Amino acid sequence: MFFLQTLLNGFIMGLIYALVAMGLSLVWGVMGIINFAHGEFLMYGMYISFWFYTLYNFDPLLSAPLGIIGICLLSIVSYKIAIKRILGSSLLTTLLATFALSLILKNTAQYLWSPDYRIISSTIIQGSIGIGNIYLSLNKLIAAAISSAAIFLLYIFFKKTEWGMAIQAVSLNKEASLLVGIKVEQVYMLTFGIAGATAGLAGVLFSSFYPVSPQGGSFLVLIAFTCVALGGFGSITGAILGGIIIGISESLAGFYIGPAFQDAVVFLIYLLVILFRPKGLLGW
Repeated sequence: MFFLQTLLNGFIMGLIYALVAMGLSLVWGVMGIINFAHGEFLMYGMYISFWFYTLYNFDPLLSAPLGIIGICLLSIVSYKIAIKRILGSSLLTTLLATFALSLILKNTAQYLWSPDYRIISSTIIQGSIGIGNIYLSLNKLIAAAISSAAIFLLYIFFKKTEWGMAIQAVSLNKEASLLVGIKVEQVYMLTFGIAGATAGLAGVLFSSFYPVSPQGGSFLVLIAFTCVALGGFGSITGAILGGIIIGISESLAGFYIGPAFQDAVVFLIYLLVILFRPKGLLGW
């Protein structure tokens, strides 16, 4: 019974990790950029949720649209100011640029709100739900359900809409896309905006059970990078699979080995996978 509960808890966290990882994988697959600032976008989403809760008594669930819109706009502004200028540059240049953007966003948050950890003490949905002898946190369960819905809606967007198919076309061949009239510049901006929106939503969801601080996004994005690398850079399905594997592995390791070792086990699994599949499970 303990095994099943631990497994379900890990699966729930894995779905939330998958939402964060999906944005990272999308930017890499379409734009060829590894975005180190993705964690800071998530962190600002957490602060949007926290401040609307503190100042206006908005529950995190009610703040979700604000987090999506706010961080989408922040990511588009970041694209216009910085990312647009480094497109087509070497991998090292893009890594340093997004790392610099990460530091700017993190230190700005620290200057504005101090490095203190903050928590949202109460939410509309609290407690746990029992299924037999299995008890699941309602906060995390709802967050996982919203993450799954967001991933599904994005899948529909990519498969059924004109802009979604344009994003897929650019990810496959930029030059051919230009020849058939696709506005690649707008596709890049939309892609970066969507990735920011997923980070903003994930930040709002995490804020209901995770401490809010300027450092809050750094560890979470490290887990997300591991999910993307495990599933395969450029593969959205791989990012989702990687998130679920990492969530379950983290949960099982924390219960059976100890919380101090759960992250070590996660990264060990990742190392073992890349030894045999350097491009990840579903990478191409």
